[in-house]
Amino acid sequence: MRAKSTTIGEGPKKSRPLKKKPQGPKEKTQGQIINIRPRGQITLSAAIRRAVHLEEGDPVSVELTPEGILLRPMKLIDASQAWFWTEQWQRGEREAEEDIEKGRTKEYQSPEEFLESLDDQVEG
Repeated sequence: MRAKSTTIGEGPKKSRPLKKKPQGPKEKTQGQIINIRPRGQITLSAAIRRAVHLEEGDPVSVELTPEGILLRPMKLIDASQAWFWTEQWQRGEREAEEDIEKGRTKEYQSPEEFLESLDDQVEG
């Protein structure tokens, strides 16, 4: 499968295949000069897109700053998955990770053994 160029701006989506290069330390991701194309479009290099995990169709925030133009990749969260990113759920995820790191877990050999341990905790 060939990688496609990603454009930002107005106008119809046109893409051309890019040669897929392996990601590595020699890829240039800073100090690149690009040209404004018709209808205000720009093309980000494959190295830049890989570095920030941008794919064709991903939204990008554009902001005018005192230093120039800031492009910020935006990842949208599917509404059915938004619960996972709530502060309450993330706090629980951090607590669970800490419990695992400190060995405060127990393995069960079967679902029945797990359910029995829950019964023992309720009765105990």
